[in-house]
Amino acid sequence: MAHEFIVAAPDAGKRIDLFLAGQGLDFSRSQIKRWVEEAGVTVNGHPVRAGYRLKTGEAVVLIPGEPVPLLLEPEPIPLVIVFEDPDLLVIDKPAGLVVHPAPGHYSGTLVQALLYHGQDLSTAGGAFRPGIVHRLDKDTSGLLIVAKNDPCHRALTKQFQSGMVFKEYQALAWGTPPQRQGTINRPIGRHPIDRKKMAITDVRGRMALTEWLVLEEYPPGIVRLRLRIKTGRTHQIRVHLASLGLPILGDPLYGVKKKECKGLNPALASALASLSRQMLHAGHLAFTHPRTQLQMEFTAPWPPDMTQLIDLLKKS
Repeated sequence: MAHEFIVAAPDAGKRIDLFLAGQGLDFSRSQIKRWVEEAGVTVNGHPVRAGYRLKTGEAVVLIPGEPVPLLLEPEPIPLVIVFEDPDLLVIDKPAGLVVHPAPGHYSGTLVQALLYHGQDLSTAGGAFRPGIVHRLDKDTSGLLIVAKNDPCHRALTKQFQSGMVFKEYQALAWGTPPQRQGTINRPIGRHPIDRKKMAITDVRGRMALTEWLVLEEYPPGIVRLRLRIKTGRTHQIRVHLASLGLPILGDPLYGVKKKECKGLNPALASALASLSRQMLHAGHLAFTHPRTQLQMEFTAPWPPDMTQLIDLLKKS
């Protein structure tokens, strides 16, 4: 059920999360803040950040999400552990695995898998994100760092915030690149209408920087790209490439329709039409170990679905 409010003069200047917490609702401030972050709160029809300060007469709407379970239960989900020591793990996450519990995915996540495998996890990221320093989209495969203790978590967070973590991806995309390489420097924020999507926007958008390079081009108008990101915005690579006219193959939010498969050889057309996720893989990761100060560097091979598709593209 939606809760609607009109901001009165005495509440002007208040943060949106504090305003809602003071309306006598049966929700904690942390729940309200989470719903703000998930675009479950709008002001005059537009999503806002938790720190947004209200103005007199604005219309505030809160649509509560699903209740968060009180206890995270371990689940027997397989893990590919690339590296482990007393401070951290590096995981090769498969496509289809959600990183942490969130509305619509309160079970079957990487967090439950880590708990089942008996891992000590940091608490700095919050009760429902133990060990989670950064994320990959559900259907993006590849390398992910997990912190086992809070000092490690905080040190790694600082590295990510300062751009010291090297993150390289590969993607298969539709289209003809305007040149062999380039940099996309455009802000990304929540889509003004579709709460499931992000968009390039100067209104409340955050700086996002993606470097791209063409590695290979295939006859059907498909390219293989190497991507290095200097920031870590939600859906960053997917949004940036779509803005360049190079949407990622299989992307259900920012991609192209399956009519693009027409005119291709039957085996390739069938493979493209049956894609169940975006062809994006986080294959290279480097950072400084918080305790030893050694440079850590890891690579993860392409997953089978990308390997098989690349083989078909080369044959075509």
